[in-house]
Amino acid sequence: MSDAIKHECGIALVRLLKPLSYYQEKYGTPYYGINKLYLLMEKQHNRGQDGAGIATIKFDVKPGNRYISRYRAMGSSAVADIFEYVQKKFAAVNKAYPVESKDTQWLKEHVSFTGEVLLGHLRYGTHGKNSIESCHPFLRQNNWMSRNLVVAGNFNMTNVDELLQQLYELGQHPKEQADTVTVLEKIGHFLDDENQELFDKFKKEGYSNIEISALIAKNLDVEKILTRSAKTWDGGYTIAGIFGHGDAFVMRDPAGIRPAFYYQDEEVLVVASERPVIQTAFNVPLQAVKEIKPGHALIAKKDGTITEEMFRQPVEQKSCSFERIYFSRGSDADIYKERKELGRLLCPQVLDAVDSDIKNTVFSFIPNTAEVSYYGMMEGINTYVRNYQKDVLLKRADKISDEELEEMINITPRFEKLNVKDAKLRTFITQDADRTDMVQHVYDTTYGIVKDHQDTIVAIDDSIVRGTTLKQSILTILDRLHPKKIVIVSSAPQIRYPDCYGIDMSRMGEFVAFEAAISLLKQKGLAHVVDEVYQKCLASISKPKDEVENYVKAIYEPFTDEEISAEIARIIRPHNLNAELQVVYQTLDNLHQACPNHLGDWYFSGDYPTPGGNKVVNKAFMNWVEGKNVRAYFSN
Repeated sequence: MSDAIKHECGIALVRLLKPLSYYQEKYGTPYYGINKLYLLMEKQHNRGQDGAGIATIKFDVKPGNRYISRYRAMGSSAVADIFEYVQKKFAAVNKAYPVESKDTQWLKEHVSFTGEVLLGHLRYGTHGKNSIESCHPFLRQNNWMSRNLVVAGNFNMTNVDELLQQLYELGQHPKEQADTVTVLEKIGHFLDDENQELFDKFKKEGYSNIEISALIAKNLDVEKILTRSAKTWDGGYTIAGIFGHGDAFVMRDPAGIRPAFYYQDEEVLVVASERPVIQTAFNVPLQAVKEIKPGHALIAKKDGTITEEMFRQPVEQKSCSFERIYFSRGSDADIYKERKELGRLLCPQVLDAVDSDIKNTVFSFIPNTAEVSYYGMMEGINTYVRNYQKDVLLKRADKISDEELEEMINITPRFEKLNVKDAKLRTFITQDADRTDMVQHVYDTTYGIVKDHQDTIVAIDDSIVRGTTLKQSILTILDRLHPKKIVIVSSAPQIRYPDCYGIDMSRMGEFVAFEAAISLLKQKGLAHVVDEVYQKCLASISKPKDEVENYVKAIYEPFTDEEISAEIARIIRPHNLNAELQVVYQTLDNLHQACPNHLGDWYFSGDYPTPGGNKVVNKAFMNWVEGKNVRAYFSN
């Protein structure tokens, strides 16, 4: 993506199903669990730029000994920093206690991060905060083992204000307005309730307090806790948690917006945000990795029982299509095929943009994530050429000359790597004019490929959010090759609406498609539509969220996709560009054809999968009208 947006968060959970001694004997290391957690997190590094954290729980620890360990770090190297810290701890123990460190029971009693349940998180921030306190996992601590709670997740809730009010009514006083706090405290509240109910029950039956602690841990109803906690949540989420005594869970929202995959055998249960990282870390085939069903929680009891239980009634599945287009690693077999298909399906529009002039067109891509869709476009263009050659050669009535035959056979599409992304330039330059000149050089190009004033350059990008990098860098660099025309192709449809479920796209003014629609309204004498939409948004504030519609759709209704694309081309065109410029976007129908199992397309269509989404988009529009450069929702 030329306009980078922050990635989804990522989670990784490892639940060892055998005693630590088993892994020592079979794999030659007592650190099997922590090593696997490191692999899962490092392979999901694409999902976190701001920080990371891990937490572990030990089973059956004697009173007075620590059984929860947590460490968090900030920055792009957070994963490496965390595991370097842990590794140094292990190395120091091995050096100081060479004999004892081979005893897994001794390690468990004396060394942190040697537990049976391990949870990792990779973070990006969506609320303007980036501190250790904002990094997952979060802890809710208590002297009762079964009341301790560790939580980490990939989520955004649209109704944080409503959830906070519910916590106030329960008598709580949360320390800040953030969805992480509301989730932690909501689960924690019902965890406390369940503990108290069981305590009262067993107390009446005559058990001692020591006996009751063990009975609570055994009989804790995790499904009940999660069902009560998530009753009013509105958002996209995959949330992982561990209770202090050892029960663990991973829950997925009812629409399946956020991804969650798992693998289980007799040795281990593992959960991650992406499927291929599990395949790689545990060397298992694609078919062995399953997806947690929407509205369900994967629950691992301390005794090793693992079930998948429904905590909310699933709704129409709207899994995030942006995961497929951009966020998730392209090494997933299905994602790889889908991205290729997105490129292939664009070929009719691309051929129309170049008047089917293959001879005078150079096809390229904008690094680095558009490469797979570029391969799909290559296949589609090659198929077109073969069919064209076959039609001409087989259906021609008269005899073809040798020269014509030679020319027809030699039609070969020109696929070249024209764009090269350089390392980021140092930011010590503060003068705006100088900085703008430097930004132009973020991308470089390959010279000597394009025929001056004769060739058309087709460059595919996986999506266009703001168009800033295109305007400030890519188009200017490509124009130095002196093409007749530049066609920028987006493998995703026009991004028109904010996301509120985990992607950092939250302000209407950030979208060049929105800017184009507003510009067209003014050009066509339809500026009054802006005020009409604003009044509807304003009037909807007091409505129940189930009755609120996405009124912002009216901004786009007067125009065709092609009209908006043409206006986008005008907006992003640098003032000194010599070549003709055209922008081509993927269609929604093609998106759904390429990604049939991931129909969440609200940022393109405005069709939000939860009622809270409509309130967020209307609020985002109101913020834009009122000149407020803020997000329309609270988040972590």
